[in-house]
Amino acid sequence: MTDEDLRKQAHDLDVTVWVGKSGIDAVTDELADQLADRELVKVKFLRAARGGTTTDELAEELAERVDADLVETRGNTAVLH
Repeated sequence: MTDEDLRKQAHDLDVTVWVGKSGIDAVTDELADQLADRELVKVKFLRAARGGTTTDELAEELAERVDADLVETRGNTAVLH
């Protein structure tokens, strides 16, 4: 499946993981569980999580921690595969 196919699938996905002021440490296990159950997971980075960093940086770090691929980031939302 190509990245473009994954992005099309992700378009209709609901956000199921929210990263807040507790940061990405707080959601790593939950995200890993969700990725085990489904192909794509949409993650929303709330303002409190971003602090002095960008959504892209946080999404890349989170993907690395759960050994996932970052499909795309758009606004404050990321899709992981």
